[in-house]
Amino acid sequence: MGRIGRKLIDEGVESPLDVAVSQRDRGTMAMVRQALERGDAVLAYQPVVRADGAGVAFYEGLIRILDETGRVIPARDFITVVEDQDLGRQIDCAALRIGLNALKANPSLRLSINMSARSVGYPAWMQILRRNVRDRPDVAQRLILEITETSVMQMPEIVKIFMEDFQDKGITFALDDFGAGYTAFRHLRHFCFDILKIDGQFARSVDQDADNQVLCEVLISLARHFDMVVVSEAVETLGEADWLTAAGVDCLQGYYYAAPSMTPPWANAQMPR
Repeated sequence: MGRIGRKLIDEGVESPLDVAVSQRDRGTMAMVRQALERGDAVLAYQPVVRADGAGVAFYEGLIRILDETGRVIPARDFITVVEDQDLGRQIDCAALRIGLNALKANPSLRLSINMSARSVGYPAWMQILRRNVRDRPDVAQRLILEITETSVMQMPEIVKIFMEDFQDKGITFALDDFGAGYTAFRHLRHFCFDILKIDGQFARSVDQDADNQVLCEVLISLARHFDMVVVSEAVETLGEADWLTAAGVDCLQGYYYAAPSMTPPWANAQMPR
């Protein structure tokens, strides 16, 4: 590195790369903010199927936003930029609101919605949840809230109290992306999750990858010990599905079964003939 480059770093001047990343992030946040202001947030629904072949156990609602041209922007393109910001909480509010409306409109639907542990302390999000639980207890009994392992461990005591409160009201809780955060297994005994979703990296080529087989077996055994339903995420091939079913998972989710869709089966059923 030349003297000028070193001098810029020593003086705390941003590098061209830092500037580019900062500008990109500001652009992403502006796009998300504008989409929320327009009401251009939707859910894409992906089925979680029963491993015994008995059909769909529930659907997961995955947040999407539409840019000013109507192009669909998946969460992976913006969530890491906004998740620590107030915008992240607004996205959680939008996802919860849309999901609850879908549950109200479809009495047979069981739906999971992603949330951040930070939203527990966000008044607007809590207001949406409490109002709907109070006014529509039947909806609460069909709602699953998914919290990632990493998010849980940011504020475990608050999440534990929150879960205990709303499990008493009928809401189901899923621990999402389990294994990705490498949290010590001992923490599981402090929570009462109903569902454990194994992170998709462990399903990848599991029918051929001996390491992933061992890891999946450990995670399935752990879930069984704590009496949790086991879901394997990101299943993409018949070989993976067959191996995971034989290993004892209860449900499977991934592109092998269906991609997330903004026009789920019940939407087609409700279209006028």
